[in-house]
Amino acid sequence: MYLSFIIFVVAIMAIESQVRQRCQRCARPLAHCLCSLIPSLPNRTRILLLQHPDEAKHALNTARLVALGLQNVQLLIGERFDDLECYIQQQGYRACVLFPGEGAQVLSAYQEGQQPLLLIVPDGTWRKARKILHCNPLLATLPRVTLAAGFSSRYRLRKAPDAQALATVEAVTHALSTLEPEADFSPLLRPFEALIEGQIEAMGAEVYQRNHVDANR
Repeated sequence: MYLSFIIFVVAIMAIESQVRQRCQRCARPLAHCLCSLIPSLPNRTRILLLQHPDEAKHALNTARLVALGLQNVQLLIGERFDDLECYIQQQGYRACVLFPGEGAQVLSAYQEGQQPLLLIVPDGTWRKARKILHCNPLLATLPRVTLAAGFSSRYRLRKAPDAQALATVEAVTHALSTLEPEADFSPLLRPFEALIEGQIEAMGAEVYQRNHVDANR
C-alpha cells in the first residue's frame, strides 16, 4: 500500500515537472510545444519587431512566432532603444513603421525593381505600442504604413479596441502577403491558431463562452 502511494506521488511529480518545463525555442510548455508548426519562410521585406517587455512575458506572445517563422527578421525587447538607428540603417531597405494613424500610407505590392521595406513593428497592447513610439523619437521621423481595411482577427482571447485590430503575427502576415503576393505566408499563422485553440481548450468551453464570447456581445 505504501509503495503504491510512493509510485503514485512520483508519477504526479513527473507529470507536473513536464507541465512546468518549457521548450527553449518557442517558450511553450513541453506538452504544448509549437515548434513542429513553425515554418522557416524566406521574406524579401525585412521585419524589425520592437516588443514591449511586458509582452515578452505573455503566454500569447505572437511576436516570438514571427521571429521564429521568418528568415529575414529581428526581435528587440524594450521600451527605449538607444541604438535603434543602427538597426534601421540597413543598406538596401527603406525603413517605415507599421502602425495605423493619420498620414499612414496603405501598403501595396512591390513594383518591379522597387527597393524592399524594412518594416518596423511595435509589439504590445495599443497603449504599450504607442509608448514605444513615444519613447523612441527616431520612429516619428520615418514614414508610417498601414494595412488596407477589411482584415479581421482570429485573436479571440484578447480585448481589442475594434474588430479590425490584429495580433502582431496576423499584421505581419497580412503585410508580407500584400507586399509579396507571389509568396505564401499563411503557414506563419498555423502555430498562432494552434496556440489560440490550445488556450481555449485549457480554459474550457464554458469559461471561454462566458468570458470571451458572451462578454463581447
